[in-house]
Amino acid sequence: MKSPQSSASVKPGAALPNKNAAVAAVLPRRRDLFYGGEWHPPVSGQFFLSYNPATGEDLGTAADANAEDVDRAVRAAHAAFPAWRATPPSQRAKLLREAAQRLRAAANDLALLDAADCGNPARAMVGDVQASAAALEFFAGLVTEMKGETIPMGTGILNYTLREPLGVVARINPFNHPIMFAALKVAAPLAAGNTVVIKPAEQTPLSALALAELWSDLFPAGVFNVITGRRETGAAISAHPLVAKVSLIGSIPTGRAVMRSAADTLKKLTLELGGKNALIAYPDVDPKKVAAGAVFGMNLKWTAGQSCGSTSRVFLHESIYDETLKHIVDEMSRLRCGLPTDPDCEVGCIVSREQFDKIMGYIRAGQEEGARLACGGTQPEDPKLKNGAFILPTVFAEVQPTMRIAREEIFGPVLSVFRWRDEEEMFRAVNGVEQGLTAAIWTRDLARAHRAAARVEAGYVWINGSSSHFLGAPFGGYKQSGLGREECLEELLACTQIKNVNVTLEA
Repeated sequence: MKSPQSSASVKPGAALPNKNAAVAAVLPRRRDLFYGGEWHPPVSGQFFLSYNPATGEDLGTAADANAEDVDRAVRAAHAAFPAWRATPPSQRAKLLREAAQRLRAAANDLALLDAADCGNPARAMVGDVQASAAALEFFAGLVTEMKGETIPMGTGILNYTLREPLGVVARINPFNHPIMFAALKVAAPLAAGNTVVIKPAEQTPLSALALAELWSDLFPAGVFNVITGRRETGAAISAHPLVAKVSLIGSIPTGRAVMRSAADTLKKLTLELGGKNALIAYPDVDPKKVAAGAVFGMNLKWTAGQSCGSTSRVFLHESIYDETLKHIVDEMSRLRCGLPTDPDCEVGCIVSREQFDKIMGYIRAGQEEGARLACGGTQPEDPKLKNGAFILPTVFAEVQPTMRIAREEIFGPVLSVFRWRDEEEMFRAVNGVEQGLTAAIWTRDLARAHRAAARVEAGYVWINGSSSHFLGAPFGGYKQSGLGREECLEELLACTQIKNVNVTLEA
């Protein structure tokens, strides 16, 4: 399989469209950089190749932006900021609603494009588009909630606060939900009156370019901008002095790098980073329901387990361990990998050969350290999938907290199952990792559920559920899983700054 992370830069037109007619029909026509309301070729003239990770087929090129390109895009966004912040909130909301309508109208095409570019099933990616549209409408409805307050100071004095937008907000996105993160994550900054610069992941640049085509005539020039490129592009964005805030979804090492890069100008940051998330099952639960929740929590039908929120560590009380494990293995074994562009595909593929090799390395490490491979761990035998980065849903049993697969984020279809007897010891293992993004607790005892939710070191907790997100409910992590909260009012307010005004009424 050809690697989607080819290091070679090529001239535009050097790559042919995908041979699949349906995919070729939805590929973006423009492969340059979109900023200031227009398309611009990269200053260096360099482009990089994008591949379908399920087939190895060439999907064409994307511009490889350098620091000068980033500077031009950020300056265009900065120039557009005064007029956009002065736009009445109701008008900003109207444009966000129109953006949502356009997304819904293009949902099937955008989903098919993401399926080809990132390897997630097309039918799941339709859900990503719909979620993005819902978020745009949600934040459109919150534009009047950026309220200040009055503060009593005594007779003759009026003291009040204002919430004002920051300026240019940069979004650096991951590969696992390309269109959703490109569209959904601009909603809050645009609603607050900021301009935005989007950098999609280098593995999955195409749907962000398609989004720029879709919205090119919607927002005023410079309000919405898309810059494609690789690691150097993201570093230039994070360091640019005119960027007021950087929002990143990515790994913990990438988050640290962005913090270092942003430090010189003290930028505001929102970081949603890695997770090594636990599902805890107590003795009083139905093993079959827990197993279904554990498999659902892995997000296999969305991203083949490439999800920071996946509950990839399952802690089963010893009294239900054997039965629950059997149901987990049965459910995981029934899942079938398929070509992501096929409407019947259940589980797609890994985004790149590099990521595939990393996951397979963890599977080998689990076996070498003594965990029992209960199912999966190999590529599927289907000859139609031989050129793709596919890994069968994988379960390890009898995992110990000291193993690599128990401590490090794998970001793939690998579920680790632990046996526990003592609750104190179990919580030490659950909380004994550097991440703290999500957790799931399964019990019929409501008091026990609340006590466990209080003890687990995670920012987003499900009780008798897993994986679901809810607009308005703050999503974000503890510890090194990130900074800030998203999908809620707090995300909107984090795109503003507070100004205090003190008025003496008698001059």
